[in-house]
Amino acid sequence: FKAYKVLAENGISLLTLSLADTKDFGLLRLIIKDNDKAIKILEEAGYATVLSEVLAVVINDRPGALLPVLDSLAANDINLEYTYAFAARGGERAVFIIRVDDAEKAAAAITKSGCKVLTLEEFLQIID
Repeated sequence: FKAYKVLAENGISLLTLSLADTKDFGLLRLIIKDNDKAIKILEEAGYATVLSEVLAVVINDRPGALLPVLDSLAANDINLEYTYAFAARGGERAVFIIRVDDAEKAAAAITKSGCKVLTLEEFLQIID
């Protein structure tokens, strides 16, 4: 978590965090407000960085609520690269962060399925 320490020392607040490891390296996925500043800080500290577009999908926090999202992606031949989730304030909703191969197509399919893709402002209201 040295990368986290570097960000904290530079006043960068994390909105979300996902950590995975491989045999050779760790993979830290973050959502933060100031991407440009964080990327600069991490690269100056010697970390490789990649900025990726993700979607935030809000669903009811109940069993099976993610199925319409997954079904809509599958029905439209959209590959899900990764996902992670967290409970939203109040515990009645959950937010799924998803990375797909076609974000625009995925957002349209998810919306058509009746689920909500959050704008950045809506996302910040839920987690801030």
